[in-house]
Amino acid sequence: MSLQRRQIPLAALLVAALAASQASAGDKPLWELGIGMSALSFPDYRGSDESSLYAIPFPYVVYRGTFLKADRNGIRGTFFDSDRIELNVSVGASLPVNSSDSRARQGMPDLQPTVEIGPSLDLNLWRTDDRRYRLDLRLPVRTAVTVKGGMDNIGWVFSPRLNLDILDVGGLAGWNMGLLAGPMVGSKSNHEYFYSVAPQYATADRPAFDAGGGYAGSQFLMSVSKRYPRYWVGAFARWDSLKGAAFIDSPLVRRDSYVAAGVGIAWILGESSTRVEAAE
Repeated sequence: MSLQRRQIPLAALLVAALAASQASAGDKPLWELGIGMSALSFPDYRGSDESSLYAIPFPYVVYRGTFLKADRNGIRGTFFDSDRIELNVSVGASLPVNSSDSRARQGMPDLQPTVEIGPSLDLNLWRTDDRRYRLDLRLPVRTAVTVKGGMDNIGWVFSPRLNLDILDVGGLAGWNMGLLAGPMVGSKSNHEYFYSVAPQYATADRPAFDAGGGYAGSQFLMSVSKRYPRYWVGAFARWDSLKGAAFIDSPLVRRDSYVAAGVGIAWILGESSTRVEAAE
């Protein structure tokens, strides 16, 4: 396995995004800062039959401001006078793929690193009075651009999903669980970047292919985490299916489903002396 090629959603450097403070409502620091390390296993790109194991450091950042918040639910501002509607910032990324190290992409141009960013409208559909259980509908739309050798727009992605958060899961104080599931949709230019094979790169085992836009598969993710006084731990597993995707017939798709997983630990290095009321 090579540590030089893989595709990972940045928001799914997931152990970083899972970071959360204690489960119960009450006085909490306005901000918390720390540093962590994650061990992750991902395919080189969605549909690849090659995967990589690697370690990635990540920042632990929690901010509980009145109009701006940053926690395990992302970065978001208060644009609506409702605690059931939020407008967040959704971020994603992919790391480069060296085609010379990929059996499927031998002789093709390398995949450059990309960044995805856009808004996410999040709607709370149901929650218990004590907020131990919360079901949300998340509607993120992101534009993707390459970030090496010039910023080229490579289309957009849309991934509506249901998200269930459970605090103190199984009666275990401080242990939080998240369950997330939903389809993915991408534009033609986004799918072309990852799955098209131009005629000049076609071979006997890799025929030319023109990827179209539309359905891009579905994902199911489960995560668990706990915040201790001076550190945080978390883990996730994600099942990804490409069955029925608009690009499923691409010769670059070698697997139509896979499992990705990771674990992480973060050390809390400092926190604000200012306390705020928060329920998380």
